[in-house]
Amino acid sequence: MAWIYLIIAGVLEVVWAYAMKQSDGFTRFGPTAVTIVTMLASFALLAAAMRALPLGTAYPVWTGIGAVGTFIVGAFFL
Repeated sequence: MAWIYLIIAGVLEVVWAYAMKQSDGFTRFGPTAVTIVTMLASFALLAAAMRALPLGTAYPVWTGIGAVGTFIVGAFFL
């Protein structure tokens, strides 16, 4: 279950990074709300995953999913 939480947390990291860009400096309500909600959910799921996985595994995987996913979204949609 921890790995599923970690993968979902990584995907949510991509979502909040994209929504943050769309928020135009937190001046648009919708994207700002999406950013905050998905950011909190991503951190909560990362914390849940780290109950069973070591920090040295969970954090790099979460960061890697976020970095690669954000790059792909940025390249194709921005």
